[in-house]
Amino acid sequence: MFLEPQEAMPQTSVVFSSILGPNCNRQVQPGMGERGGGASSGSKDLIFQDGRLTSGSLEALMEHLVPTVDYYPDRTYIFTFLLSSRVFMPPHDLLARVGQICLEQRQQLEAGPEKAKLKSFSTKIVQLLKEWTEAFPYDFQDEKVMAELKAIAHRVTQCDEYLMQPRPSQENGTVKKAIAQMIQSLLLSLAARSQLQELREKLRSPVVDKGPVLKAKPPAAQKDILGVCSDPLVLAQQLTHIELERVNSIRPEDLMQIISHMDSLDNHRCRGDMTKTFSLEAYDNWFNCLSMLVATEVCRVVKKKHRTRMLEFFIDVARECFNIGNFNSMMAIISGMNLSPVARLKKTWSKVKTAKFDVLEHHMDPSSNFCNYRTALQGATQRSQTANSSREKIVIPVFNLFVKDIYFLHKIHTNHLPNGHINFKKFWEISRQIHEFMTWTQVECPFEKDKKIQSYVLTAPIYSEEALFIASFESEGPENHMEKDSWKALRTTLLNRA
Repeated sequence: MFLEPQEAMPQTSVVFSSILGPNCNRQVQPGMGERGGGASSGSKDLIFQDGRLTSGSLEALMEHLVPTVDYYPDRTYIFTFLLSSRVFMPPHDLLARVGQICLEQRQQLEAGPEKAKLKSFSTKIVQLLKEWTEAFPYDFQDEKVMAELKAIAHRVTQCDEYLMQPRPSQENGTVKKAIAQMIQSLLLSLAARSQLQELREKLRSPVVDKGPVLKAKPPAAQKDILGVCSDPLVLAQQLTHIELERVNSIRPEDLMQIISHMDSLDNHRCRGDMTKTFSLEAYDNWFNCLSMLVATEVCRVVKKKHRTRMLEFFIDVARECFNIGNFNSMMAIISGMNLSPVARLKKTWSKVKTAKFDVLEHHMDPSSNFCNYRTALQGATQRSQTANSSREKIVIPVFNLFVKDIYFLHKIHTNHLPNGHINFKKFWEISRQIHEFMTWTQVECPFEKDKKIQSYVLTAPIYSEEALFIASFESEGPENHMEKDSWKALRTTLLNRA
């Protein structure tokens, strides 16, 4: 039985708060969020409102990232600045500047009365580097970034060895061991990423995640989706499996690259390092392929009775996707059924019980900036936050809308304020939304994987747009002059090819 959003996505009194929210607003404690001991005059260029950093010069923000003897930056600031800084400078330039600031601070400590605190300072620097390599490991695929990391690590290690010389051997080299572990973990992450990319490139087909695009109808006896899976809930669960596997490969920096890349296009500049990543491309193509698969499965059915059954099946699958919290697959299925070759099948649609489809379209109504969808998404988010089971944690937003939201947020708020400061309040919000999205991507799928069903969904041939129209017109002939002209043009094209 279909659950209305109030039942499927219960509203709760718990206000959603990601890790980036409360920590950003709290009054920071001395030695943790309030920069002291060795801070330069650049820290005066930081503006706080109610204990929250709202703006600052790029130099001051960089200095605020680097620990001192008595200060370590809040983790949410580390994530937000490392994420947003790439809009202004590449990671290798940022790490080089971090290295410079560290060196300057070390030299001050060596020459001053706080030399004994060098050990603590070194430990904090290693911790910062560790958090960077864990949050954004793929920054270090760049040889410049990796070289800079090793240079900083080498200087810190030398300092640690110098300080430890008079100490007992069992205490010697603590920082050096931490650095070695950090580098090893980073290299393992990069190796895993490289292997995954190589595998995907080998499996990559002309339509990305699909089999060959058909130019004509296949034999009528060919297996269809109902022959593989006739249970809408099971198919919705397998689609959720596929969604989570693909979205899990998207990194925060991939999403920020969209902003940087679009800015480059707006300014007519070429930024080769900011092109759309394969992870984003693959996930975007998955949506398109699922839409085309739905249209193909409907249009290639010869008998109207069976086409009606196929449409009702996909409506039920979309409904189950909604109840699970898989809005991306739901939108892809609805998009497939709204493609012209499917939507024009009026005789078929007249036999479909469309009440459930009308409810689905209501949820995805684009009016008022998809207000109905956003209400359902908010309900799913709140359910996820109070979840007692893995099934209740699933939130898969409509990816294209999420990306548009991030980019719109970027465009309506300036990067710089009139005084030249970076508008960090803007980047807190972008970071919060990206972090929330990344939290959703880390959910482990609770449904048992069915290789047979997934294999069909991912490899079943799909029609080209031309083939969809041919199949549609063969099932239900053209009804107006425009359709007649289109059908005539298609037949002429087919005859010319023959």
